[in-house]
Amino acid sequence: MHTTLVSPADLAPHVNDPSWVIVDCRFDLTDTGKGELLYRAGHIPGARYAHLDHHLSGAKTGTNGRHPLPAPDQLIRTFSELGISPNSQVVVYDADSSMYAGRLWWMLRWMGHDAVAVLDGGLARWQREGHAVREGEETAAAAHFKGAPRAGWRLTVDEVAAGLGDPSRLLVDARTPDRYRGIGETLDKVGGHIPGAANYFFQQNLADDKTFKSPQELQAQWAQILEGRDPKAVVMYCGSGVTACHNLLALEHAGIHGVKIFPGSWSEWSADPSRPVSTEG
Repeated sequence: MHTTLVSPADLAPHVNDPSWVIVDCRFDLTDTGKGELLYRAGHIPGARYAHLDHHLSGAKTGTNGRHPLPAPDQLIRTFSELGISPNSQVVVYDADSSMYAGRLWWMLRWMGHDAVAVLDGGLARWQREGHAVREGEETAAAAHFKGAPRAGWRLTVDEVAAGLGDPSRLLVDARTPDRYRGIGETLDKVGGHIPGAANYFFQQNLADDKTFKSPQELQAQWAQILEGRDPKAVVMYCGSGVTACHNLLALEHAGIHGVKIFPGSWSEWSADPSRPVSTEG
């Protein structure tokens, strides 16, 4: 069972294996239809497409963030339509950096499905290493996904607010240092970060070729952020609950388990003007 990363060499023998489900998660926050167009132009044979807004996010209320988690019953339907059964080995990928694939990776694990891994280096590495792509749209027989949310894996906005000032808890913001400081914010109406949060830009998890760094390198980098804390007291967030999952994947790859996520992230936190904001750090 693969639970964190797979290489193109790992995946290639299984593109026609019915027990493996491949999902293309390519997306562009500034052009939300681009990922699906790219998928139709060329994808890993057998891959189905999952759209961040349509499949991997729930209904927006204006106060629950830009990419709220779908309700569990909605996720069960989506995963079933993608052909994912309890016995499926799922492989998810995006263009190269795994920022969108990481979201689906975490969501499946949150719903109880451990056999899911991210294609390290994405489609770019797949093609770079000489593997074929296929045009068009893939269809799959629906499966019967079974799962339920795992307790304690996520925090609500109220739980985050209640823990402000608790020295035993660490919030980690996955956005760029500029956005963390409130500089050049373009996606959310308010710039800044949750008071007390540390900053660890998710792309620090990656080597120059957009593959993940080694577990040893990641352990060393994250040690400077975690400072010896119990991972279960650490909470990841980002702008809308997407790149926070990338940090969770890096931590799992590094053998650091139990870190939680605040899925609503900055876009939910900042939607209420009564919540405190910091631009220091």
